[in-house]
Amino acid sequence: MAARGIPPEYVDGYEELLADISRSGRALRRDEREARRELGERAADAGYGLRELVDAYLGATRRSWSALPGVADARSAADLRHVGESVLAAVEAGVAALAEGHERSHRLAVRKEEAARREFVDDLLYGRSDPGRLAERAERFGLRLAGRHVVAVATGTEAYDDAHPLVHRVERDLAGRFGDHDVLLATKGGRFVCIAPAAEQAVLDAFVKLAGEVRVALGRPHGGPGGVVRSYEEALSALDLGERLGLEARVLNSADLLVFPVLMRDRAAMADLVRVVLGPLEEARGGALPLLQTLGAYAAAGYVGAEAARRLDLSVRALSYRLERIAALTGFDPDDALQRYTLETAALGARLLDWPQRPL
Repeated sequence: MAARGIPPEYVDGYEELLADISRSGRALRRDEREARRELGERAADAGYGLRELVDAYLGATRRSWSALPGVADARSAADLRHVGESVLAAVEAGVAALAEGHERSHRLAVRKEEAARREFVDDLLYGRSDPGRLAERAERFGLRLAGRHVVAVATGTEAYDDAHPLVHRVERDLAGRFGDHDVLLATKGGRFVCIAPAAEQAVLDAFVKLAGEVRVALGRPHGGPGGVVRSYEEALSALDLGERLGLEARVLNSADLLVFPVLMRDRAAMADLVRVVLGPLEEARGGALPLLQTLGAYAAAGYVGAEAARRLDLSVRALSYRLERIAALTGFDPDDALQRYTLETAALGARLLDWPQRPL
């Protein structure tokens, strides 16, 4: 009879096996070890823990010991020692086989769960499944899609996968501080993704902080499964804009960058603005790029000449000369509030269009 709730079929034939080994002194055969592996796997599939299973086998060993033929027939301490060594070796091998089978089932279950999770994340972030069905699947992974969510995406110099140390550290720390909390962490395309309720700003702040020095972009809050896709796409767009515009900020909020999609909605009009306003800079010695960089640094410095000069590693006098050349060539003065807006908009458009490296 099995112990501690383990049904008898998972210990089937074990006591008879010990009896045979106590008589013959042989080791477990390969087929006998595989039979125990299969029983361990079946027990795991049925939901029985390895500790329960091992307890059942050790209990069966203890109960059957005195009745084993080899023990009962032992004529000396040496005979009993020999029987004990054979039986204990068989117990050791049998329990090891059980554990292997149990772990085999566990690994298979983990792989299936990981595959299901990856498939769910793909469907969620790409909007490839029926919203109702997606919401049902989301609950399995602790995510309730009825509310509004924000997607944060972290990207660094190296690709992230589920085994990356940063991913494990952030998962552990967030779970320790916030519990499940309707949060889903995943890796996608080499990036680290956090999906959290819009109301849980503390979770998003912690994710940004724990990500370290890598760049993090946040989409805007949106509701429902489709909202997650939209927020994710906004975060990716913010990362792309940050790269194309050479933005220095480590944290990019898509809400702060809404002007750029608007600017690029009419690409032809933007190209025309760049051509008309900044095209004359190509006549400058050294081409348009140094003067374009000067405009960018001047704007980033809040139009403070000394700070812009420091960023460009120029003297204030050299910066003033460049600004005068920009005004002379374009007809727009960077120190005039209205004209500077036109210049700055055109300069941003140039960076988005990768001009002058690429022709308009």
